[in-house]
Amino acid sequence: MFTIAAIGPSPADNWTRELPTTGGAVTLGRAPENELCVPWDTDISRRHVELKANSHTVHCKVSSGVPNPVCFNGEVVEEFELDAGEFFVIGSTRFFVHRFSSETSGESGLEELSFSRQEMERVNFHDADKRIEILTRLPETILSASNEEDSKRRLLEMILTGIPRSEHASIVTFEGDRSQVLASRSRRDLADTVPLSHRLLRATLERNRTVAHVWRTGDDRSLAYTAAAGVDWAICTLLDSSSEQTQLLYVTGKLHAMVSPGEQQSIEAIRADVRFTELTVEIHRSIRRLQRLERQSASLRQFLPGPVLDALGDEFDPTMLSPRECDVTVMFCDLRGFSKRAEAEADNLSGLLNNVSNALGVMTRAIISHGGVTGDFLGDAALGFWGWPLPDPESPRKACLAALEILRAFQKKTSDENGESFRVGIGIAHGRAVAGKIGTREQVKITVFGPTVNMASRLEGMTKQLGVPVLVDEATATEAQKLLADDEGRIRKLARVVPYGTTQPLTVSQILPSEADYPLLNSEHVSSFEAGVDAFIAGDWEAAYRLLHQLPPEDRAQDFLNKQIVSSGRVAPSDWTGAIHLPAK
Repeated sequence: MFTIAAIGPSPADNWTRELPTTGGAVTLGRAPENELCVPWDTDISRRHVELKANSHTVHCKVSSGVPNPVCFNGEVVEEFELDAGEFFVIGSTRFFVHRFSSETSGESGLEELSFSRQEMERVNFHDADKRIEILTRLPETILSASNEEDSKRRLLEMILTGIPRSEHASIVTFEGDRSQVLASRSRRDLADTVPLSHRLLRATLERNRTVAHVWRTGDDRSLAYTAAAGVDWAICTLLDSSSEQTQLLYVTGKLHAMVSPGEQQSIEAIRADVRFTELTVEIHRSIRRLQRLERQSASLRQFLPGPVLDALGDEFDPTMLSPRECDVTVMFCDLRGFSKRAEAEADNLSGLLNNVSNALGVMTRAIISHGGVTGDFLGDAALGFWGWPLPDPESPRKACLAALEILRAFQKKTSDENGESFRVGIGIAHGRAVAGKIGTREQVKITVFGPTVNMASRLEGMTKQLGVPVLVDEATATEAQKLLADDEGRIRKLARVVPYGTTQPLTVSQILPSEADYPLLNSEHVSSFEAGVDAFIAGDWEAAYRLLHQLPPEDRAQDFLNKQIVSSGRVAPSDWTGAIHLPAK
């Protein structure tokens, strides 16, 4: 049986295919309908060459009308015969033909070796110092690789250095009867011409362990393989099964290069090489696992606070990030006046964008510093939430503290070059929602969605109408009232409203700084205000008016209710239900 190996200009541009000796001819070209498809080379026509293998050679015929030539033995040819070890060229791709059997179970010249873990643990290296030195250098060598391709190349070079009898090392994938070389290194110039034993690849995958093949060159049926490949043993082991296609490490070499040529000594030497290969792969897997964890941690650190990451641990189950329904507290924080300023500063959009980025940074730092998770950026707004991926009974308190920190920061630090400060509106709601990692293979994000998120967004919008920077729903207010310490913050009930487009009344409250941080409103003021709100809801608007006017005029929260009271002559309408229907979002 013949195989044909296509070798393109880059390491990923290659494949190895079997050529059947029965049936019709196969075609080679760039179109996917060809049995031998070469998509990477634009010099190859859609259907460029027809190949027919028999028991002795491969007959090749160039399709008529193709614009680019086929070169064989340095000449442009139209029809020619290929023997084992020969090749032809089209464009920047070489095509090598080899004769060997991918199913060699009947070959007396093939010996298959597979060692148990106990046998591997008893291996003694005659050159232990050299191999240990290579293994100790491996982590730094792999970690300093510039990219994935460089990492593969370095691994293969370490394998060749650590196994003196090796001639060639490859990283390959194998599916069905098709193998693909992802990377290869060799001690010889024609490294890429070494064929792969499909039987060895298949045995490694089926047994899920390292397998070695030894071809005894004294047997005529093995001579074809060893002559073409220049090797008489091969080792194959699983390298990486975490990717879409399992990657295997394939190493070949020569027995006749061994110091001790006897049969038992040869097997012992092969076993030592198998053990070194497995040790190298184990270290490589550990390094790659560490790199994945570091990338994962760096990615998650953009969304998750440090304590949550620490609680998840280095070996956390990724399914913990899967979307699920849970109790969450959601914050929606919006920059005010951004659209108008974008129009006014059309000639300085870069500066405006920088200011917006700084403002969003203030929001996200406050969310994360109080144990929250940052979700989407929606233009000039930020979304944060608490209670996922780990349950958190204190999530309402933490959300309120984050909101107060954002307000303090904007009052002090978010002025642009013109001295104008951004303002914010914040809505916080508590309840059931679906939170987790969602998206496609190309783009993944962590977010939360559901009625609770919609409520937080509505509350943020209502802050404009009620004249306060932060509004929370009843569930948040109830929990925060119990959880907030006196020196952390206060909750003040503001009104009972029916949001625009809904029919269900909602009691909304405001988060206030502690009395020490905001002495303008003392505890008596807050009590008078809430008594006024209760009177307003009950329909006693005269009493409500008197109570609300006990507050300092600087407190704008009273304006919303006073406007309603004054517009009705301090008398509640006859159909009053206790809730104000808001005219807009």
